[in-house]
Amino acid sequence: MTADAESGTISGGHLVAKALKAEGIDVIFTLCGGHIIDIYDGCIDEGIEVVDVRHEQVAAHAADGYARITGKPGCAVVTAGPGTTDAVTGVANAFRAESPMLLIGGQGALSQHKMGSLQDLPHVDMMTPITKFAATVPSTERVADIVSMAFRECYNGAPGPSFLEIPRDVLDAKVPLEKARIPEAGRYRASTRQLGDPAAIERLADLIVHSEKPAILLGSQVWTCRATSDAVDFVRALNVPAYMNGSGRGTLPPGDPHHFQLSRRYAFTEADLIIIVGTPFDFRMGYGKRLSPTATVVQIDLDYRTVGKNRDIDLGIVGDAGLVLSAAAAAATGREDNGSARRKKWLEELREVETKAFEKRLPRQLSGSQPIDPYRLVHEINEFLTEDTIYIGDGGDIVTFSGQVVQPKSPGHWMDPGPLGTLGVGVAFAMAAKYAQRDKEVLCLFGDGAFSLTGWDFETMVRFDLPFIGVIGNNSSMNQIRYGQAAKYGDDRGRVGNTLGDVRYDEFARMLGGYGEEVRDPADIRPALERARESGKPALINVWVDPDVYAPGTMNQTMYK
Repeated sequence: MTADAESGTISGGHLVAKALKAEGIDVIFTLCGGHIIDIYDGCIDEGIEVVDVRHEQVAAHAADGYARITGKPGCAVVTAGPGTTDAVTGVANAFRAESPMLLIGGQGALSQHKMGSLQDLPHVDMMTPITKFAATVPSTERVADIVSMAFRECYNGAPGPSFLEIPRDVLDAKVPLEKARIPEAGRYRASTRQLGDPAAIERLADLIVHSEKPAILLGSQVWTCRATSDAVDFVRALNVPAYMNGSGRGTLPPGDPHHFQLSRRYAFTEADLIIIVGTPFDFRMGYGKRLSPTATVVQIDLDYRTVGKNRDIDLGIVGDAGLVLSAAAAAATGREDNGSARRKKWLEELREVETKAFEKRLPRQLSGSQPIDPYRLVHEINEFLTEDTIYIGDGGDIVTFSGQVVQPKSPGHWMDPGPLGTLGVGVAFAMAAKYAQRDKEVLCLFGDGAFSLTGWDFETMVRFDLPFIGVIGNNSSMNQIRYGQAAKYGDDRGRVGNTLGDVRYDEFARMLGGYGEEVRDPADIRPALERARESGKPALINVWVDPDVYAPGTMNQTMYK
């Protein structure tokens, strides 16, 4: 029972669990430690599953992934000291990716504050720069109250992570139930959906109506805001070509007449109106320099600090992507001539550019060469995906290849680390995705270097019966870095600190109770994927790819020039 029936008291750990339950959380990702076990006891009573992993980084990444898949905040629980520091990378990744999650870390007892207790570190000081909220819970009575406060702060502006440390004596202590503040589900957070300035939306509608060559980039916030239908209605009603990045991929299905991918650079050079939705002008956008200097640029974002950062804009709107696009479409389509008919030639022009780019690359995608051309591998993966396959990319060069070719067929079915570029998210994201959507197929493409970072949690997937299809593009190298070193210092120094062993990851999978298969011939890729699907187990297909072939995106990275 959550409360002691005889004394009418409740412990701090059980208050944590009650607060998590109020937020709708049904699972925590964790690695055990003596500081935090009372939370587990509370979770059992509240019906919250405890998924224990082999590294705290995985727990934090899984909480991040759970938030992306479900739209609810994720939660990871780790012990003090090294348990919390191990999770820092996962929290930092969620921070840059605007993913709402709560990390709860243990801490030494308040009664031993500053005495050098086991695993005592200044966690809050370390977490403050990479969270939206970080605090110590000072008393048992306040535990649930401050957990709800942390969740509330996750949704202040663009979403992000929060951190709480809870001292061991605060967690273990029991207080009278009537003295503990326990916020009621649904009554401690307001709606954060903002429409944006109505005058700015009218101006956006006017810009669209008079535009001859508009283009829109649908970024991750389109999925964060669950704005898929609004975005689709917008581009179809106004005949606007759409490009997608990050979690925005899949907003429009492949083959949709408004879905474009390979002509983005051309479009952003030739367009007279460019609408950027939920994507910052960071390195992925060339800090805004890749947009035509003569185009009218509109930026829509949840966070006012992102709007106009790194590049001047003509119109900035702070608000929910779905509400803003829906309102702008309504304002524009209400006009006698919204310009959609005359934009037909513009879409035809972009489609011609798109087709030429596809045909130029197609021979590589169908290549029968050995070692396998990475383009062939990602082509086979793209052809293998179903409408219910969640695709995850975890790697450097090999995932850069996939970004050009792999097209998820449904919204919310693309996962990548985000702008922090964190390697090692793959197994954790697969864990979260499969736990949250057991009816979905999950496929993760790893680089061999990326898998090596957190791959032991493949065993967690086996233990919790979470089948997924893992594909390792194995070139025995950290190839994205290798290219940069060779380009910068010469081929004779291109193999310094970036070369890995020829590891048989298929054997590793079998050793841990999963399905494993090795592929050297490109003709064997699809059959191996099919067998992995049919196995019903966590699987690793170890595909040997050509180590001397690099993705165009790798070769174009400015850090190497």
